Amino acid sequence: MPPVVRDSAEIETETWDDPVRGKVSFQVVFSQDRTPTARLYTGLAELPVDGWLGLHRHTATEVYHLIEGSGVVVLDGQEHPVAAGSAVFTPGDTEHGIRNTGTGPLRCVYAFPTDSFEDVHYRFSAEE
Repeated sequence: MPPVVRDSAEIETETWDDPVRGKVSFQVVFSQDRTPTARLYTGLAELPVDGWLGLHRHTATEVYHLIEGSGVVVLDGQEHPVAAGSAVFTPGDTEHGIRNTGTGPLRCVYAFPTDSFEDVHYRFSAEE
């Protein structure tokens, strides 16, 4: 598999804006279903002021690395303040979510040890 370089300015932005999944936009940076890559799915998420990602679980482990803004990450019911520079490791099947508590956008890089976006099956707590 060859190395791949992408420019985020050229990646489609997807948006969730509903009472279950939350108010968040994201770009899928590397994902086998969209790029010639494997074994790592990564992206860039942005939560606007008052944005949030609904509490959910998935089997895959996930990492967030905040690059801008501040907020609160909820991990199995425990709230943890986070800001640019914070990194969060979430074991598989841990209930988690994040909300923006700052005055500007909250941006983070996220990563899963899976081939693609299609491998991550979100189970939102509000639907269970």
